[in-house]
Amino acid sequence: MVAFVGYYRVSTREQGKSGLGLEAQSTAVRAHLCPSDSLEGEFTEIESGSVAVRPQLSAALDLCRKRKAVLLIARLDRLARNVRFISQLMESGVDFIAVDMPTANKLTLHIIAAIAEHERDLISQRTKAALDAAKRRGVKLGNPNIAKVHWQGTRRRMERADAFARKTHPMIRAIQLSGASTYAAVAAALNSAAVPTQRLKSWTSAGVRNVVMRAERSLSNSP
Repeated sequence: MVAFVGYYRVSTREQGKSGLGLEAQSTAVRAHLCPSDSLEGEFTEIESGSVAVRPQLSAALDLCRKRKAVLLIARLDRLARNVRFISQLMESGVDFIAVDMPTANKLTLHIIAAIAEHERDLISQRTKAALDAAKRRGVKLGNPNIAKVHWQGTRRRMERADAFARKTHPMIRAIQLSGASTYAAVAAALNSAAVPTQRLKSWTSAGVRNVVMRAERSLSNSP
């Protein structure tokens, strides 16, 4: 017999009032239980994913420690997009299972969260830096030199693709080490974790293979 504590989260108060998403999460958690398992408690958080303070999570973790239970969540993306949240979970000493990706571990989650957060910061920084540099050069943003911009755009796209591959490669390796033996299995794990590709689309086995090859080529060419 295994003791579990269910944890559910939705992003808005309107969703919390309507039950939108919560019923599906609860159904998934309960479907995961074996007849001999016990559900010691259920906790619902109505907060944005960016909010660090989560009293219902703290209560759920306290109950897990008291009952020696496993934290059970329906979807990995309820956890995987905030590094502070993952750090709190890792420091708690409580094990967890995500129903949609049961082989995921704390390392996998931390890598996913770190990459997602870092990518958001980089996009903001690159946009601001590009605009500032253009203004310093006296570039009129509405009237670019088409040929020059095309060449620079191609180079920047390649650089961004290389950077994305290098950042994503450790997460892919962690997923492979957790039991995903094919590119298709890795793609399914990334999609289950709601991790987008560089173009914000779903992963395919070909996409995973291309990222791995690009990362390995980029790393081998590094000084």
